[in-house]
Amino acid sequence: MQARKLGVILLAAGVLAAGALWARAARRSTDADETKQTAQADRQTGDQEVDLLREQRSKGDPDAPITVYEISDFQCPYCRGFWKETLPLLDAEYIQTGKVRFTFLNMPLVQLHPNAPAAHEFAMCAATQNQFWPVHDLLYEHQSTWGPLEEPESFFMTLSDSAGLNKESITQCFETGTVRTLIAQEALGLSQAGVRGTPSFVIEGGLMPNVPFEHWRPVLDSIFAAKTGS
Repeated sequence: MQARKLGVILLAAGVLAAGALWARAARRSTDADETKQTAQADRQTGDQEVDLLREQRSKGDPDAPITVYEISDFQCPYCRGFWKETLPLLDAEYIQTGKVRFTFLNMPLVQLHPNAPAAHEFAMCAATQNQFWPVHDLLYEHQSTWGPLEEPESFFMTLSDSAGLNKESITQCFETGTVRTLIAQEALGLSQAGVRGTPSFVIEGGLMPNVPFEHWRPVLDSIFAAKTGS
């Protein structure tokens, strides 16, 4: 019964390696030669982590035996539910204890949530100031306020004070579109990799849907035991 439950939870999604999924999301290009040149340039400069702002939107021990990617939309009510109900438990039991490295991936579903792109842009602009997670929390906390607005950017700027952000830098980030391309490429890559809804999760190559916390524990515990022998 336990094995059957794990099989139901860990949905098959082709060969979905977390590293490959990340690479597609971050560096998708329609021109194969351009992609190859970009990857080569990244290896030569060592700037890939900075360009992707990956560290700024990750938490937990970088050497944790389990890697979890959350694929999310800031305007999605189910994503907010995960943030409110499940993430605090995951954080206390697995992230803070060094078992899980947790990384946020951008997938704003524009047709369903028209204000999501601006929210993701705000969060990623905050990431350039190493303040992604405070803004992440504020966006979900106030989702019902900014979600219906015609122009949510002005409200986001009021959240800047709560997050301790440099407003001038945030404004410049919005105006120049510094992170906009990254968000769009990441969302496109995730869609092309087979992700269809938010929130979704990639755990060591397996794609998992949004489930209550009690279903997370057997999955993570079994992976942890297999990788650490404990």
